Amino acid sequence: TIIFHFGLCLFPLYRSEKCTEMFDYQELLHNSTFCLVPRGRRLGSFRFLEALQAACIPVILSNGWELPFSEVIDWRKAAIIGDERLLLQVPSITRSVGHDRILALRQQTQFLWDAYFSSIAKIVLTTLEIIQDRVDSLISRNRLLWNSLPGGLYALPQYSTDAAQFPFYYALLGKSPSQQFTTVIHMVTPLQSQISPVVKLIIAVAKSKFCAQIVVLWNCDKPLPPRNKWPSTSVPLTVIEGQTKTMSSRFFPHDAIITDAVLSLDEDSVLSTNEVDFAFTVWQSFPERIVGYPARSHYWDSSRSRWGYTSKWTNEYSMVLTGAAFYHRYYHYLFTHYIPASLLTMVDRMANCEDILMNFLVSAVTKQPPIKVTQKKQYKETMMTQGSKVSSRWADPDHFAQRQSCMNAFSHWLGFMPLVHSQMRLDPVLFRDQVSILRKKYRDIERL
Repeated sequence: TIIFHFGLCLFPLYRSEKCTEMFDYQELLHNSTFCLVPRGRRLGSFRFLEALQAACIPVILSNGWELPFSEVIDWRKAAIIGDERLLLQVPSITRSVGHDRILALRQQTQFLWDAYFSSIAKIVLTTLEIIQDRVDSLISRNRLLWNSLPGGLYALPQYSTDAAQFPFYYALLGKSPSQQFTTVIHMVTPLQSQISPVVKLIIAVAKSKFCAQIVVLWNCDKPLPPRNKWPSTSVPLTVIEGQTKTMSSRFFPHDAIITDAVLSLDEDSVLSTNEVDFAFTVWQSFPERIVGYPARSHYWDSSRSRWGYTSKWTNEYSMVLTGAAFYHRYYHYLFTHYIPASLLTMVDRMANCEDILMNFLVSAVTKQPPIKVTQKKQYKETMMTQGSKVSSRWADPDHFAQRQSCMNAFSHWLGFMPLVHSQMRLDPVLFRDQVSILRKKYRDIERL
């Protein structure tokens, strides 16, 4: 049944105290499928934004009104444009709208409200970005980018004006991500010997049939080791010496990264080739999300009225840390050019929380949780027992307190908590099943 409210109480010029007493106006809006938006004192009406916020499909009855941001927004996907001279035909028009289109229209109202109208800051930023697209038409966003999730504010045209280059438009365009990945290993401690954990990690990753290249980000204060100190691999190995040697620089969009997929690794991560291969095949089905092993979660601490961070092993998580995770290379560009400099400075000053910030960014874009693959307790155990400065910091109470503070600083920046809890974990078929090892595709995973 289509709920349609039609009365003087919904007209801005005639709302009265009597109407307020008779009806809960906000409840009416949220329970209505269609909301009339006639002209107000001028062509426009504040009723329009109220309807968008309530996921009520606006029925525009104001001939000659240029809808907000109509230069880039296709309002036919979110509203019904009527003719105020044919007012009595409105009920029959709305009754003819099918259920599938009603759902699509309501979903679009929520997308447009959240993306462009939910705050003064977003309205101003959208205005400035549209002006920027006018000024530099060669790198302007097309209407697909503006009218599809996550929207034009997250699809930076300086990266690309081709929707096919962004991971969140793959499904819409019927595109698949590339079949290879680039490994990016962040190093802050010296390369001491050929039996160092990072050497074992490089060798294991290089054996993956999907690995195209390995890029080592040398953010260590010690001199860069000569080439003969690095292990020989069947794939190209490039070492990039960081100029600033900061934590946020691990997500810089280096030109050396040539594949869609990035496998981000801490130098002391412990992964087998099977684990890498399996995680990559999962990521190919979820190219817009972070897919990986070390999971963490957030919670609301009511006693302190703030967000908390926890590393307890439970079935629920909301973050997958970038110490062993796949994601699309576009997030490097977005991290570097979208996040405020003050937050990047905060991360660099503490030498902490860059992984949390990346999770906040990706969840804010996708409105979805990351994907955890296969239980991986070795990550936590290794980080807690190794003796380097980087690994010992995970057992440092100050380090944990910093991460608690980061959660609240990041949510304050966004104006909301973007992280989404999930209990889904993907494991290989026949993993730990009592069948012949020869039948298992990822034979080494259960031995870890």
